[in-house]
Amino acid sequence: MTTSCTAAPPALDDQAYAFTAPFRAPQGSPIRELFKYVGRPGMISFAGGYPSKDLFDRDGIARALEAAYRSDPIACLQYGDTAGAPSLRASLAQLMMARGVRCDADDVLVTTGSQQGFDLLLRTLIAPGDTALVEEPAYPAAIQALRLAGANIVPVRTDADGIDVEALAAQLDALPAASRPKLLYTVPTFANPTGATLPRERREALIKLAAARRIVLVEDDPYGELRFSGTAVPPMIALADAYPGARDWIVYFGSLSKIVAPGLRIGWTIAPAPIARRMIVAKQTSDLCTAPLSQETARYYLDSGSLAVHLRSIVGAYRSRCEALLKALAHFAPHAIALSAPQGGMFVWARLTGGRDAAEVLKRAIEQNVMFVPGAAFFVRTPDASSLRLSFAAPSEAEAFEGARRLAVALAQA
Repeated sequence: MTTSCTAAPPALDDQAYAFTAPFRAPQGSPIRELFKYVGRPGMISFAGGYPSKDLFDRDGIARALEAAYRSDPIACLQYGDTAGAPSLRASLAQLMMARGVRCDADDVLVTTGSQQGFDLLLRTLIAPGDTALVEEPAYPAAIQALRLAGANIVPVRTDADGIDVEALAAQLDALPAASRPKLLYTVPTFANPTGATLPRERREALIKLAAARRIVLVEDDPYGELRFSGTAVPPMIALADAYPGARDWIVYFGSLSKIVAPGLRIGWTIAPAPIARRMIVAKQTSDLCTAPLSQETARYYLDSGSLAVHLRSIVGAYRSRCEALLKALAHFAPHAIALSAPQGGMFVWARLTGGRDAAEVLKRAIEQNVMFVPGAAFFVRTPDASSLRLSFAAPSEAEAFEGARRLAVALAQA
């Protein structure tokens, strides 16, 4: 008996599909590209901005999940309101009022992580060619989202305290009228990647400048509760109430990913009503609603008072881990790396001395089973090749010490 085989047709290449312009040659996340090394035995990662797996409130979340399902299983399993479950929106409004923000449940839009909120905002505000400002260095996923939206991305100068508002004002004056920016994206508290916190005076100056120039000021605040030293600074959306009309130009993003667990995928947005209405319409075509089971779990967790207890635990741990990393680097590589110590958050921003290239050092570091993110990932146009970001949140104190030792070996080899 004989059989015949028909040869499979040749695989189609990218050119065979009529991709939209942003996806003809898309750039993936440079940080996500490193995660293929995370599972390597013995790897110590200072790369991803992951909360520590050892610090999750597993019991508290389990109790909240059980209570939510027992109380109303249908609410957990059925489709929900696109804007978010009313009960969770009320709990998040209470959380925001504790941060000094005037709002009620109707002001809160629940999203599937705060990154979805930013994506929805771009869908409502940014057309290809529109100008958007970003602090630089900046959160890479924000840069990536703006690129895929076709924005003309203009970096804004920062220093050790965040955005230089005086320089920004001069920069805006120099922009041609056709390039008037629609929004400015910033992480003003424990910035990703620099760890910098914008002082109150600069926040107030930035609020007034954005309102006067009619630029939507995007305040991304995933790390604000993770302060372990220094004096707390109110969110810009809280300070804006002192300036008539300024609140109309601020969009605030919050998240439970860094302070509870990213697996819940709970973020929220507070935006001016005309923007929020359009974001809800955009969300209807995105995921219909954020997972109701996650929403109900988050609501029970917040209402139980567990967050306040959990924050005390993780803030203390992150303080110890940050100090351990800084001390270890000062011990093992005192002259090879210059550091900026943060007052909270998850990140240390650093520069290699002697003009060394962080990407080249990373190759040696991976051989030593330690990882970080080269600074080039955080720049829009001209990167600082000597810069790098180290996340101290996930490694233990012992791992931070050993990781610093391995990094020093890599530095010596490079």
